[in-house]
Amino acid sequence: MKSPARIFLTMFLLLGFAITGITQNSPFIRDKFVEAAVIGEDSHLVPGQPYRLGLLLRHDPHWHTYWKSSETGYATTIEWSLPEGFTIGELSWPTPKVYDFQGFTEYVYEGEVLLMATLLPPDDFGGESVEIGFSADWLMCEQTCVPGGIESKIVLPVSTSQPEPSAEWAGFFERTDGQLPSNANDYELAAWESGEAVVLQVKGKQLPDSVYFFDAQAAFKTTPENNVRKTDSESIEVVLDLPEGGMKPDSLIGVLKADQGWSGLDGTSGIEIDVPVMTGPPVVKETSWAGILVLAFVGGLILNLMPCVFPVLGIKIMGFVGQAGESRKKIVEHGLVFSLGVLLSFWILAAVLLLLRSGGNQLGWGFQLQSPTFVFILAMLLFAFALNMAGLFEVGQSAVGVGSNLTAKSGLSGSFFSGVLATVVATPCAAPFLAPALGAALTFPPLGSLAVFTFIAFGLAAPYLLLSIFPSLLKWLPKPGAWMETFKQFMSFLLFATVAYLVWVLAGQLTEEGGYTVFSLLKVLIGLVLLALGLWIYGRWSAFHRPKKVRLVGSIAALVIVLFSLSFGISGTRAPDPSATAIVWEKWSPGKAEALAAEGKTVYVDFTARWCVTCQTNKAAVFSSSRVQDAIEELDIVLLKADWTHQDPEISKALARFGRSAVPFNLVYGPAIETPIELPEVLVPGTVLDAIKTAKGS
Repeated sequence: MKSPARIFLTMFLLLGFAITGITQNSPFIRDKFVEAAVIGEDSHLVPGQPYRLGLLLRHDPHWHTYWKSSETGYATTIEWSLPEGFTIGELSWPTPKVYDFQGFTEYVYEGEVLLMATLLPPDDFGGESVEIGFSADWLMCEQTCVPGGIESKIVLPVSTSQPEPSAEWAGFFERTDGQLPSNANDYELAAWESGEAVVLQVKGKQLPDSVYFFDAQAAFKTTPENNVRKTDSESIEVVLDLPEGGMKPDSLIGVLKADQGWSGLDGTSGIEIDVPVMTGPPVVKETSWAGILVLAFVGGLILNLMPCVFPVLGIKIMGFVGQAGESRKKIVEHGLVFSLGVLLSFWILAAVLLLLRSGGNQLGWGFQLQSPTFVFILAMLLFAFALNMAGLFEVGQSAVGVGSNLTAKSGLSGSFFSGVLATVVATPCAAPFLAPALGAALTFPPLGSLAVFTFIAFGLAAPYLLLSIFPSLLKWLPKPGAWMETFKQFMSFLLFATVAYLVWVLAGQLTEEGGYTVFSLLKVLIGLVLLALGLWIYGRWSAFHRPKKVRLVGSIAALVIVLFSLSFGISGTRAPDPSATAIVWEKWSPGKAEALAAEGKTVYVDFTARWCVTCQTNKAAVFSSSRVQDAIEELDIVLLKADWTHQDPEISKALARFGRSAVPFNLVYGPAIETPIELPEVLVPGTVLDAIKTAKGS
């Protein structure tokens, strides 16, 4: 029989071995008051697929480490040792806590926190496992502060099979995802200078009563509580004081936390903040509801005269000519069906736009032209119509709403499709009066937005509807005859020009412009259009059955146009002369114009896009002027271009702050003015020069 002492000793040794085994199997390494380990989310890693790792920190009671920004401490860092071909992203930082100690306010983590990063292995990795080395450092504090850190490695199995969530660690990643700050797309943000402080404004529904701003730049005084004021039920403001002698940042970057959560984001506690700091509060323009609808109608009406829509206008005019002599009922039917095509197209466009914006996308008028696929399909469609109108092939004239069969069912279909086509080609243009209406439309509730788009549609369809309801007006149009075929073929060249413009837009989306000017490719394409026009004139009027005088005039006209097309097109292929004085545009970024103006610079900001016809017309009219070029050089004007050719949420936000959602939009900042000067949609050199001189104070 064993003695009690021997039994006790045996149990003690077994317990010691068990504890030792548990310690050896644990990935955690302790350094003083914090233990840490690098853990993986899934059971194994798959070549070519992202894999999340995380540094899991466990603090002793009352001890903490620091967030990514700190006034007195420093953030936790990790240096990774990766095999060849592996890459890893930046750390994701959960929303921290406020820690106030003896007058110092810091942003910290207590208890347990996971700092995650995404590892990307190469597609061709063929090992059965991979070893990831790491070295982590942190500052741990309570009453005193002590540097700490660990150095170790994690070995991850590798397989091509679908991974399973790690039974031990996946829950930590899931909980941490809920602690990360969310995107603030559901809220309207603005920031501006106010004395020795910066004011952050948040607008939206169901706002929290209390929020705290975690400053990621360490630019402001840290206090246990932010100075929050709730201006109304849908607006709160946070006043952030600058330290004595502190510099105002160009942008406000950090996390805005609500203890009770943001109701619009399923209770998420923090939202990401990254907004430019303006010199003053955003300008609020009060426009009556009736005024917005009037602007929408007038803007839609003027769209008929824009270069995008004018080719369709010509097609429809030919349709009315073809209807001469038909019954009033049939004429009215065609006008109503055309208007219905416009109206339904605008409704669909508005519904898609509002739906995408509600999902967090920063989109505005003409958003579909930011898609190269859509531009390509539209160019192909218009090119097919142009070739048909030019007489290259025939598919039935009623398909485009012209010809003698307009009274048939297919003719009504053609009228409807003409309305759809008019809407589609109208989107590259933002006519005068349309920009403020569109800006207001995207801030209204859905029904209000649809009402604005409806009035734009009525404006676009109004001339055709008027001619249908009052067919007596058709007597002012010429009678049908052989001239219609000539006019139809001539109108095809307007469609060819539209196709050239769309191909130019597409080229800007898919290729680099290199050392050429932005108009180089456009010159080449318009040269092709002019060449086609010259050859058409030669084929039409130089045929042998024509009188000798007609053939001579036709040949001379064709030769002149062909030579001009060659000269014009070739000029677009020449690289710019390095010795020539050129206007240099800098890239716009949030807060850049305000910062330059604060330094005493005069700044011109052009919100533009390649697919915006009015934008390109403005630049051609204004910046080709020697007076404007000389003024820019003499007055040292800084030119910033905000290019909206591709979808850009920051540009969309900037436009929204001025009540706009369409381009062109031009601003002038300067030392002599407190708020930027907003220029009209259509520009002339005198308007730009006056604004520059006013902003400069000269």
